[in-house]
Amino acid sequence: MTTIADPKAPRPSRPGPTRRSTHGNTEMVAWLFMRVSGVILVVLIFGHLFVNLVQGEGINAIDFGFVAGKWASPFWQVWDLLMLWLAMIHGANGVRTIISDYAEKDSTRIVLKSLLYVATVVVIVLGTLVIFTFDPCPPNSPTDLLPSFCER
Repeated sequence: MTTIADPKAPRPSRPGPTRRSTHGNTEMVAWLFMRVSGVILVVLIFGHLFVNLVQGEGINAIDFGFVAGKWASPFWQVWDLLMLWLAMIHGANGVRTIISDYAEKDSTRIVLKSLLYVATVVVIVLGTLVIFTFDPCPPNSPTDLLPSFCER
C-alpha cells in the first residue's frame, strides 16, 4: 500500500548545523570571474615573460632602464596595470573561498576576510600609483645613472 505525504506536514530538516545562504548570485559571478580572469592572466603573463625574457637579452637586461623604457609606453602601463589588478583580485577571490571553506567561526571568517580585503586594496592602490607616477628621469639625478632616453 502506497501512502502519500500530507503537503501541509512540516518537512524534516537536514541534520547538522547549517548556515543561511545570503550570497545570491555572488558566488556564481565569483566562479565565472575566476575562469575568465584565469584565461586572461595566462595571456598577460606569457606575453610579459616573452617580452621581458625571450625577446630581449634575457634576465640580465632587466634593470631600471629597461622598466623605465617599457613604462614610457602607455600600452605597457595598461598591460602591467591589468596584470596587477587581475592577479590581485583573482588571488584574493581564491583566498576568500578558502577562508569561507575552512574558517569555522563567523568572527574568524570576518577578521580574515577583512584583512584580505585591506591587503588587496593596499597592494592595488600602491601598484597603480607606482605604474602611473613612475618617473624614469627624476630631476637633479646624476646623468650616469639615468636611462639613455632621458634628456641630458
